[in-house]
Amino acid sequence: MTNFGPCAPWPVRWNCDVSTESPTATGIAVASATEILWALSGRRFGTCQVTLRPCRRSCYPGQYWSSYGAPWPGPSVFGYGQGWFDLQCGDCIGTCSCSRVFQIELPAPVSSIVSVKIDGTPMVTGGAAYRVDDNRFLVRTDGQDWPLCNDLSKDDTQAGTWSVTALYGEDIPALAQPAVGQMACEILKSMAGQDCMLPAGLTQLVREGVTISYPDIGALWKQGRTGLYLVDAFLSTTNPSGLRRRAKTYRVDGPSYRRAGT
Repeated sequence: MTNFGPCAPWPVRWNCDVSTESPTATGIAVASATEILWALSGRRFGTCQVTLRPCRRSCYPGQYWSSYGAPWPGPSVFGYGQGWFDLQCGDCIGTCSCSRVFQIELPAPVSSIVSVKIDGTPMVTGGAAYRVDDNRFLVRTDGQDWPLCNDLSKDDTQAGTWSVTALYGEDIPALAQPAVGQMACEILKSMAGQDCMLPAGLTQLVREGVTISYPDIGALWKQGRTGLYLVDAFLSTTNPSGLRRRAKTYRVDGPSYRRAGT
């Protein structure tokens, strides 16, 4: 079973002293804080690198198509391995025979293009060979056309192949860095058996005649909040409605998608 989540730990700005902590402990704390904040902020943030292998379905008729599965759907399954998708008749010269294709529509809007390889050779970047329109259309600008077929049995470093490596997702906001730091600090304290800023389950403390009331942590988590100031400032700013995930649209009469090789 594939585990979906953030592709990498988020950047962190510590608000506690971690100079005596082991890299293993801080790594676990940051990874855990990342998973928590990623989920509570609506599973929106963080970019993931994906290598796409465009190819016309007609290049592999019959059983090969069934074996490799239908086109890859894009950013709903971030950054795990490679995917391929059917090269549609999007913008062809003349009739839609796809004898020439100078533009392809990527499976979903991209954040940026990392590289494009043809026959294992990276193309020149910076607009000299291609550009991206509307975060989705990869347009060839050197007067040539995109290959129609792609030898999926070979790695994209070999002849007869081509690939598009892209970043999908939304950049992590600056406010996330201190939020990750505060959450990670509390996780480190808990891992070491120390008292956290808001001990779990404690709602009221009476000591020497002074009563201190704490918010109900369980209720806060149900509301998508934690009781930690920097963390909740980040969540209130980026996900004020407490959405569980980003909105999606589905085409019920469209083709069924699945990831190749899983």
